[in-house]
Order: sequence, then structure tokens, then C-alpha cells
Amino acid sequence: MLMLVLAIACYAAGQPVYRVQKSTITFNSDAPNELIKATSKKLKGLVNSGKKQFAFKVDVVSFEGFNSPLQREHFNENYMESFKYADISFSGKIIEDVDLSKDGKYTIRAKGELNIHGVGRDRIIYADVVSKNGIIEVVSDFRVALADHDIKIPRVVNDKLATEVYINVNMILLEQKP
Repeated sequence: MLMLVLAIACYAAGQPVYRVQKSTITFNSDAPNELIKATSKKLKGLVNSGKKQFAFKVDVVSFEGFNSPLQREHFNENYMESFKYADISFSGKIIEDVDLSKDGKYTIRAKGELNIHGVGRDRIIYADVVSKNGIIEVVSDFRVALADHDIKIPRVVNDKLATEVYINVNMILLEQKP
């Protein structure tokens, strides 16, 4: 919903809007007795470069690549509760003054609310951005503490789940015309 409102406001104001065309978001949980890695290619999002606003989301159930089908089931049912909290979102503003329509390399800070498991937390997330010939490439690496988003780890699997997961986001955005 937030992305739709952002898109309508941007188009109405005649400001450039960039939409995610291709994406990969990966998380790693590197615990003492198990490495869990899953990836989604379903990240959606918009960036209004004029207003320096952004909104991104990914459906929790779109993550694949777990060590087993049972592990994926536990991820969705027991930890992320994807039937109740269907998506992960991050929306807010870009802190730096950058003109994404100009070719260049930038390191930016995205300040906004990261909502995971129904719990929103204010975050500043760094991203490396390359703009070339109207194509915007974004790469970001950051960590998320499960406790910050009220994700409980039962004692029985305490050594199989990391308390903090590593997130890698890669995306390509293209300008959208109204």
C-alpha cells in the first residue's frame, strides 16, 4: 500500500521514480551447529529520487534454499510466523543529496523503519549505489538482531540459530514513466 501511495504522489509531482526490476535478498544465520541460508528474488520497491523517499518489501514465504523443507517450514511457521506477518518492509528517506539520474558511484544512508515479524525499528542502513545509463544498482549488507523484532529462539535449537542474521541485498532499479 505504501508503495502505491508513493508511486501516485511521485507521478503526480512529475518526479523521477525508480522501480526494482531485479533483486536478490539473502540472509545467513551462522550458528555454532548450523548454517542457514535462504534467498528471495521477489523484493519489490520504489525510490523517489526527488523527494529522497523509498519503500521496499519482500514476502516472507518467497525465501528459498534452506537446508531442508522442514527447516523452511519451521522458518515460516515457528519463527517468522509468515501467516500472520506476511512481509518484511523498509521505508523512509535517503539522507544524502544524490542525483540518481547522473552517472556516478555513491555511498548512501537510508534512514527508515525496518519492519520484520510485525515489529518496526528505526534503522540507518548503508548502501553502495552505482548509477550508469539510467540503471541504478544497489548493494547493501547489514545485520539484524532477532530479539529486536521479537523473534524467539527456543532453547532446544539455541545452538542452531544465530541471534543475529546477516542480510545482503542486491537490486537493479529502472526509471518508471507514468
